[in-house]
Amino acid sequence: RLQTGNLQERIDTKSAVGVTTNPSIFQAAQSKGTAYDAQVKELAERGADVDATIRTVTTDDVRNACDVLAKQYELSDGVDGRVSIEVDPRLAHDTDKTILQAIELWKIVDRPNLLIKIPATEAGLPAITAVIAEGISVNVTLIFSVERHRAVMDAYLAGLEKAKEAGHDLSRIHSVASFFVSRVDSEIDKRLEDIGSDEALALRGKAGVANARLAYAAYEEVFLGGDRYAPLKSAGARVQRPLWASTGGKNPDYSDTLYVTELVGPNTVNTMPEKTMDAVADHGVITGDTVTGRAAESQEIFDQLSSIGIDLTDVFLALENEGVEKFEKSWQEL
Repeated sequence: RLQTGNLQERIDTKSAVGVTTNPSIFQAAQSKGTAYDAQVKELAERGADVDATIRTVTTDDVRNACDVLAKQYELSDGVDGRVSIEVDPRLAHDTDKTILQAIELWKIVDRPNLLIKIPATEAGLPAITAVIAEGISVNVTLIFSVERHRAVMDAYLAGLEKAKEAGHDLSRIHSVASFFVSRVDSEIDKRLEDIGSDEALALRGKAGVANARLAYAAYEEVFLGGDRYAPLKSAGARVQRPLWASTGGKNPDYSDTLYVTELVGPNTVNTMPEKTMDAVADHGVITGDTVTGRAAESQEIFDQLSSIGIDLTDVFLALENEGVEKFEKSWQEL
């Protein structure tokens, strides 16, 4: 995308204003095609080990992408033009090592429009606070439940409070909370099909969007009316924007633009795979805000899911564990 001008073309013709990377994307890029062969060969000849090679290859790409998006960053006062890079997923359950690597990646890439991705695991939460406290912008990834999203917002606010104490310019610290959408439907649909009743089958494809809308309502509560955020806002702090991740349709029975058109709202980000972006550009019908004020009906869907026997706590735990495992597996393959 960088070498062919494809990324610039997406920016110019499809309104792309940022890029996210993750271990699975890098793994796929390395294993298919020859784009990285010369760089890997050169690093090997210089005696770089596997970890150093991966670090160089990924941070070079991300730095170059930051440069391509620098104009979007400047024009939007730092809101857009963001590129995300993930800490090694093998550190997902190690707070201290996550903090150290986040700081290291921030220094290596050395671009103001970078976001460091830290997973919303139990060990990730204190790492988010510590990294924000250093004045570093963070993309919190692998959020599946509203409950965990609330803990993530708390971690962000705690980080801002510490950053303020340390004298950092709060207006330069940005954060997004990446809420995974289609995976929630995939997991819950599977369980609904196992139940098999008409009532259960009628709820298929509804949980992902409902879950995201409930997350947005929690965001509004914390950032649009919250007592804790108010003094930070006065000091220049930004809201932590909800980001809809995993928005490519996984079920061909559903609209291929479902996780975009149904999740349009102020201060949100949507990271789309190329196929989804093209589908939205081609036939997506955007009717305006589709998230604000939808909490009550979304809660009703979750109440129905619980009443027919879907264990939501188990669903979210399974998704988090699977998410970390998938990224870890991709990293090992990479």
